[in-house]
Amino acid sequence: MSRIATTVLSLTAFLVAWKLLTVVTGTPDYILPAPEVVGERAVRAIGSGLLWEHTAVTLSEILLGLALGAATAITVGTALGKSVAIERVLSPYIVAAQSVPILALAPLLDIWFGGGLLARVLICALIVFFPIAIATMVGIRSADPLLVELFRSLGATQAQRTTRLEIPSALPVIFGGLRVGVTLAVIGAVVAEWAGASSGLGVLINIANQGLFDTPLMFVALVTLAVIGIGLHGLVVSVERRLVLKP
Repeated sequence: MSRIATTVLSLTAFLVAWKLLTVVTGTPDYILPAPEVVGERAVRAIGSGLLWEHTAVTLSEILLGLALGAATAITVGTALGKSVAIERVLSPYIVAAQSVPILALAPLLDIWFGGGLLARVLICALIVFFPIAIATMVGIRSADPLLVELFRSLGATQAQRTTRLEIPSALPVIFGGLRVGVTLAVIGAVVAEWAGASSGLGVLINIANQGLFDTPLMFVALVTLAVIGIGLHGLVVSVERRLVLKP
């Protein structure tokens, strides 16, 4: 069975189970709306432009935060992997920053950086930084020692060893970190919007849940976030398959 057919079959089974649950339990729409109710609300939200407006904001935060966080993480992770001294100096701060809940840190960043797009992008970047940096460090250190010695004996510079040996050999591990990071970026965007924003899917969830008591709209926003996460994860996997040769 093809991957597309499997996906369609799985999605169909999920929707059928969801519909049966609402029918059997008799749950009202304001608690658990049926799939067709969510679908109808999605059509209205798309038609009015409401969903596009909030999705565009959140998607821009995710993409910018992921790009900034990944670039910084790969750079720092490479430095950590190549130097034990740098790891000893930076690791406590990196672990400490990761240990502080992003939900508690987000309001501070919102205050420090003015509550605009920059603050939300930084929150996204922070939440994706740790797994990618650690994956990069581990990947850099996993380079074959014999190949490292071969490069040295051939007179390769430090930069040549890094770009032509260590980073290419670390790509499978780095992409493992990116797979985690891309999903965390979605979470980071929503947390950032909850800390203080006027638009975005996180804001739409709050409006639907607390302002309008529109549970179907909240489901629409949640499904949109899930679709964004799945799409970006699939993109990372696709790039990985092109760059990393697998047996």
